[in-house]
Amino acid sequence: MSKRFGIDIDGTVTSPETFVPHLNKAFNLNLTLDDITEYDFSPFVNVSKTELGQWFKKNEKMIYETSPLANDAKVILQKWHQEHELFFISARHENLLDVTKQWFNKHELFFHHIELIGTHFKVETAKRYNVDIFFEDKHDNACDISEECNIPVILFDTPYNRMPTPKNVIRVCNWIEANEWVTNWLTKQ
Repeated sequence: MSKRFGIDIDGTVTSPETFVPHLNKAFNLNLTLDDITEYDFSPFVNVSKTELGQWFKKNEKMIYETSPLANDAKVILQKWHQEHELFFISARHENLLDVTKQWFNKHELFFHHIELIGTHFKVETAKRYNVDIFFEDKHDNACDISEECNIPVILFDTPYNRMPTPKNVIRVCNWIEANEWVTNWLTKQ
């Protein structure tokens, strides 16, 4: 039975470590992913949110162009693409659609739709596209989507999202675990 998968991009399809080397270089730091224990980077780089926002705006295109693919994401997404609809829903701004599509093409990732909404509030977009399951790395997004859409949300474990979750949020360590959970879920549908 074909399902519609809602999938976040950054920190989910791309490696959650994507931003670390860029932050280290720009702010002369030596951070690792384990050091980043919350989603907001500003406490870790010792600059104001405004300054960090300006840096990010100036560098986001380059960061997204060079983002490494998360381990095993490609093989799992290629498999799922053959059986399900893949709707990538990201907080990236719409002006980054070309960069995003080029990145997908470079990594030979297939998609049915890419929606860049310019905000982290993904509930309405998940509802609008009637997704059956969602894949996310941002804790509050995962919780909100699972509760408001009443669907399972696969939360990719990172140091910045380790707060408690409701029952419909399933924490996984990698794409292999995500695929195992999805396979079991599909057999029960």
